[in-house]
Amino acid sequence: MIHNNISQPHLLVVCGKNKKRSRTAEFIYKNDDRFHIRSVGLSPKSIRKITEKDIEWADVILVMEREQSKHIKDIYNYLEIPTIEVLNIPDEFEFMDEELITILNEKIELMIEKYFT
Repeated sequence: MIHNNISQPHLLVVCGKNKKRSRTAEFIYKNDDRFHIRSVGLSPKSIRKITEKDIEWADVILVMEREQSKHIKDIYNYLEIPTIEVLNIPDEFEFMDEELITILNEKIELMIEKYFT
């Protein structure tokens, strides 16, 4: 489902408010030359709220919780939504928490291997 075959694949990481989990993922991978990463939130109070353009930009979407996947599919049901993977990372970490970084690294590396290699 990677549609931008000229450049690197696009990974969209989503959490509730784009303050902790998805922002941490973007921060730790922002200089990775294997793919482009962008983080967004689903809440109206998000630092950066998800848009149609984000969905269209993404090759794979990673969400932290199963409900977030359903939320995206419900709101953007008129779009062709890329594969959504649920990371199952609870909202109990602060931005750049060491344990969160470890978990994100493990799970995102698996996704990179699954979709981009």
